[in-house]
Amino acid sequence: MKVLVYSIHGFDQPFLEKAAAGNHQLVFTEQTLNDSTASMASGYEAVALFTSDNASAQVIKILHSLGVKYIALRSVGFDHVDLKQAEQCGIKVANVPEYSPNAIAEHAVALILALNRKIISADKQVHQYNFNLNNLIGFDLNKKTVGIIGTGKIGSIAAKILHGFGCKILAYDIEQKEYLKKYFGVEYVDLEVLCQKSDIITIHCPLNEQTRYLINKENISLMKNGVIIINTARGAVINTVDVIEGLKARKIGSLGIDVYEKEKGLFFEDLSMNIPNDDIFNSLLTLKNVLITGHQAFLTNEALQGIAETTISNLDEWSRNKASKNDLF
Repeated sequence: MKVLVYSIHGFDQPFLEKAAAGNHQLVFTEQTLNDSTASMASGYEAVALFTSDNASAQVIKILHSLGVKYIALRSVGFDHVDLKQAEQCGIKVANVPEYSPNAIAEHAVALILALNRKIISADKQVHQYNFNLNNLIGFDLNKKTVGIIGTGKIGSIAAKILHGFGCKILAYDIEQKEYLKKYFGVEYVDLEVLCQKSDIITIHCPLNEQTRYLINKENISLMKNGVIIINTARGAVINTVDVIEGLKARKIGSLGIDVYEKEKGLFFEDLSMNIPNDDIFNSLLTLKNVLITGHQAFLTNEALQGIAETTISNLDEWSRNKASKNDLF
C-alpha cells in the first residue's frame, strides 16, 4: 500500500520503517496535515497521521476527492479526526488503542516527584553553587491521597505505581475496575469528592464532550489548598485560564502538564528562534511552580515500537481488504 506519513519526526521514522519491513511504500513528510497540505496525498491510498495533524471535515473531503481510502492514526486519541465525515466518505480510520501505557503513567509520576521534591529548582541551584535548602521542602507521598481521573489502561497503571508509594487512591470514572479496588485499595468517588479530598490529582481520561474543561474554576474551588495537578491526557481536559488563576491565588500548589489545549503548531517544533504569540502558554512559563514537558510522555523505545507495529498492522489488514480490529467505526 502506498502511504503518505504526515508529521514525521526523527524519533518515529526508524520504528515505522522497521515495522513495515518493505511491505508498504511509506513516503514521509514533516508537513502536518491541514487544508493546505491535504493535496500532497494525491496518488496515495492511505495517510498516517500524528496528534498534531488536523483531519477536519473539510480535510477529509479533500482526501476523499484525491482517492485516499484509509487513515492510520499513530496515536490513541482521535479527537483530531472528524470521524463522522470520514464514515460518510467511506474512509476507514484506525487508531493505536494501546502501545505502552506504562510510559505515560510513569511520566505522570515523574512529574509528581519532580514538582513535590523541587527537582528542577534544586538542580538549577546546585549548578549555581547554591546549596541552600530552605525553598526545597516537599512531602512524603506515603499516606497522601491521590485522585485519579480516568482508570483506563494508563490510569490503572498509575494507581498501581502510586499504591506502591503507600498512597491512598481515589478514582473517578464511569466504569469501575474491581481488581483495582481489591488489590490496590482504589475507592471510586464522585468528581466533587475527589477534588475535595485529594492532595494530588492526576488526569488520565480521554477528551470528549463530557471531559472538556473538566478541571475548571468551580472544581478548583473545591480542592485542597496547595493541591498538585498533573495532566498527561489531553490539554483541553483542564481550563488553562482557570488553572492559571488557581496557581496565582496559591489554591493550586503546582501544575505538571505534558499536554496543552493549544499545542497544535507549538509542540513537536523548534520555535526557539520564533517565540510563539500565545499569552496563555507564556503565562504558564512565568510561573515557577509549573513544570511543562512537550507531549513526550509516550516517548520511550517500547511505546514507539508499539505505535509503529500497530500502525503497520492496521495497514496490513486493509491491504488484504479486511477490517482492522482497531477500526473506529
